[in-house]
Amino acid sequence: MRRLLIAGNWKMNKLQSEAREFAAQFLPRVAAVEKVDIVICPPFTSLWVMNSALAGSRVMLGAQNMYWEEQGAFTGEVSALMLVDAGCQYVIIGHSERRQILGENNFLVHKKIARALETGLKPILCVGETLQERENNLAMQVVQEQLQHALAGLSLESGDVAVAYEPVWAIGTGINASCNDAQEMCLFIRKMLAELYDTELAARTRILYGGSVKADNIEKFLQQPDIDGALIGGASLEPASLAAMVGVGENAK
Repeated sequence: MRRLLIAGNWKMNKLQSEAREFAAQFLPRVAAVEKVDIVICPPFTSLWVMNSALAGSRVMLGAQNMYWEEQGAFTGEVSALMLVDAGCQYVIIGHSERRQILGENNFLVHKKIARALETGLKPILCVGETLQERENNLAMQVVQEQLQHALAGLSLESGDVAVAYEPVWAIGTGINASCNDAQEMCLFIRKMLAELYDTELAARTRILYGGSVKADNIEKFLQQPDIDGALIGGASLEPASLAAMVGVGENAK
């Protein structure tokens, strides 16, 4: 039985004071949650603040990105070891905004996944197609290539990596994939993992949906057999909203 994972990606939002206030309002709302793993991914500047604020709770800390080298002359970058030192257990890798806006490709995503695993971080690997790729019937081909390149040659244990399917056309647009489309792609990802590794690892890997997920639509996604949680963007910025979605997960499946 796969535990649900609800991850909040704050993107480039919230100052440190706002992060503290969020934690103060959010943690009491989820204190009784037992069936859902919760991860908050704030900007780098708030990692230490949130690590302190989340201490003693079951809410885990994640980062939104990392660099693949351990240390060195890489101005502006943050290493996996630095993330662990800041209290992180998870890291988002290959988010569509980094792929589409900042030019991150499959080769770089692979290097980041490999380093994260070596360092003990659990990657949330993001995959997904653009609207044009979907309209050209290339969605599964694109996702397959992203998955194969990201994990090429890597040895995985169950639970090492979560995969988040986030169709690019649904990120921050208010448009989400239908629950059937999301389930179809998440099942496809699970089948791909079985081909790359084995059916046991595929069956244990958590596959999330991300793309304009909100409190009023998350339930229909979590009801799908191959969707094991959500990677939530804008709706994770409000404590009540994120707590409501965690609550749906607590009562799902």
